[in-house]
Amino acid sequence: MNLIKDLGNIPVSFSTLSHVLGDYLSPADKVSAMEKAGELIRLKKGLYVVSEHVSGNKISRELIANHLYSPSYVSCESALSYYGLIPENVYTLRSITPKRSRSFNNKLGPFEYISVPDDYFYIGIQQQNIHESYAFLIASPEKALTDLIITTRKLRIQSVKAMISFLEDDIRFDTSVLSEFNIEIIEKCLLYGSKKTELKNLIKLIKS
Repeated sequence: MNLIKDLGNIPVSFSTLSHVLGDYLSPADKVSAMEKAGELIRLKKGLYVVSEHVSGNKISRELIANHLYSPSYVSCESALSYYGLIPENVYTLRSITPKRSRSFNNKLGPFEYISVPDDYFYIGIQQQNIHESYAFLIASPEKALTDLIITTRKLRIQSVKAMISFLEDDIRFDTSVLSEFNIEIIEKCLLYGSKKTELKNLIKLIKS
């Protein structure tokens, strides 16, 4: 068990585990046995994370999301909940990717990846460092809200009043932080993203 403890909460490939368990006659069988014993959690084919009771480290679903499908960053309701800008805890962890949309489901829950254009993808991403032990990519609050708006199907917000209703009534967003938002991030998103009317109304609301 101590052989994998030092791997911490960073997702590791099967090849890395095989190297760590190289003294075993069949590392593949050992990995399988560790998974059955609950010492390892299989995230997808060929990717694992050491369980919390072995590593002593809390597993980060945000970190897992970055590794499950990359490049990607945590966004939408997942990021807004992480920042405490919406009250609900979010079950499905949603991320944005420039690759095709995908979804995964493992013992840590469902993970969803939404595709956006390359030029749009790279706007407003920041690195969240946790206790100097690991880091993950997450949308800034401005980008997370923008991502939620442009990726919500059939969402039409044709006025500032409608935007206020969406924020306060539909997602229960903490609108008191809007005065602190960096409008330049949303303006850059406006150049490359969809739902231009919606984003223009968001910018108007922030400026008002």
